[in-house]
Amino acid sequence: MLGGAGLLLGVAAGPAQAAEVSYATKCVPPAASGLDPVEGTTKVEITAPATAKVGDTVEVVWKFVQAASKNPDIIDLPKDSVQPSGTLKAAGAQAAGIAMQGARQNPAIPKGGAMVLSDMKGTLKLTTPGEVTLTPDAYAINAFSTDTKCAPTETVKSAATINVTAGGGSSSSATPDPSQSATGGSDTGGSSGGQTDFTGKEVSVPYACKTPIGDKNATSPVQINAKKNGGSFDLTVQFKKSVMDSPADIPKDSVKPSMEVVLGGADKGTVRVEGPANADAIKSGDPIEIPDLTGTYKPGASGTSTLSPGVLTVNALGTTTTCTPTKTEVSLSLDTTEQANGASGGGSSSTSGSGGTSSGGTSAGGGLAETGAGDHGALKALGLVAGTVILLGGAVFTFLPGRRVR
Repeated sequence: MLGGAGLLLGVAAGPAQAAEVSYATKCVPPAASGLDPVEGTTKVEITAPATAKVGDTVEVVWKFVQAASKNPDIIDLPKDSVQPSGTLKAAGAQAAGIAMQGARQNPAIPKGGAMVLSDMKGTLKLTTPGEVTLTPDAYAINAFSTDTKCAPTETVKSAATINVTAGGGSSSSATPDPSQSATGGSDTGGSSGGQTDFTGKEVSVPYACKTPIGDKNATSPVQINAKKNGGSFDLTVQFKKSVMDSPADIPKDSVKPSMEVVLGGADKGTVRVEGPANADAIKSGDPIEIPDLTGTYKPGASGTSTLSPGVLTVNALGTTTTCTPTKTEVSLSLDTTEQANGASGGGSSSTSGSGGTSSGGTSAGGGLAETGAGDHGALKALGLVAGTVILLGGAVFTFLPGRRVR
């Protein structure tokens, strides 16, 4: 038995290795800001198993050692307001784009302070024996619902190598934390094996809205599902709980919700999904149900792309309520193939969600680009959007967690 245990230890993945690499980086603020790009140096440390076997699923960690830029001398970034995402390239025996994402977790960052970004994690299933190299690629930073894109301006050296041997095996790395992993649904391979339907993971999303009478908060489980349709995907976003109760009687066909699904990994931008107007009148005190939101995602990049719940908007009687996630997770990952006028290419989203709006990508390595612009430009660049509130004859929507909907 002891001999058998020794053999089992012998086939497990080797110890984790960590290697640092630095590269010149160009960070581009959101196009709407009109701010100039900034160039700097990104330093990252990549941790991955030194050895593994075909069939293993390994976890990879991307640690930011140095950001490409500091926080501009314009506005303080509050605690837990910045979230990084990016792509790690696998090459050699196996080529793939590994979607990486970190938590929205950071200390308060003062004006002019060094950017502090959380570690990003992702997973890779090994399919071919040989050496697999891991190289950092483009990344993005999300803050205040806007993104700054950062990408290498030089050839980046590989940061780690996994020696993959033949033979099946179970996962060779620790089970990833689902709140950190860049993989999402029950099957994250969007186009592998002829599969056409993809079920996302249910993630708990806390929403924050500012109203004239104070801040209102609610948390709702959200799930993103997809169905392959040619080179695109038909998306369905489901809310498992209501995020608001009606303060007054509301007639039918007067409440219409929509959401901007946030893209990450290989692709960047957002995809608009919408729901139908309420078919029945809503009585005062009843939960305002969020119906299934649907739209079409046309990929703008090839690789593994992630989809996360984004800003929720509810229009009612000519007024608007906007709820912004204070923290979000990846619900679904898809293997995508770039399409003409797709999301990353800057194609704009139609009312049905076709294509995807480029929201500036998510930032890369360092943080928000330091542009030296004035206060007005900075506010545009950061897109500080306070949630609005629906007023119905002087009544204000009350946001309540835990109300079940169909």
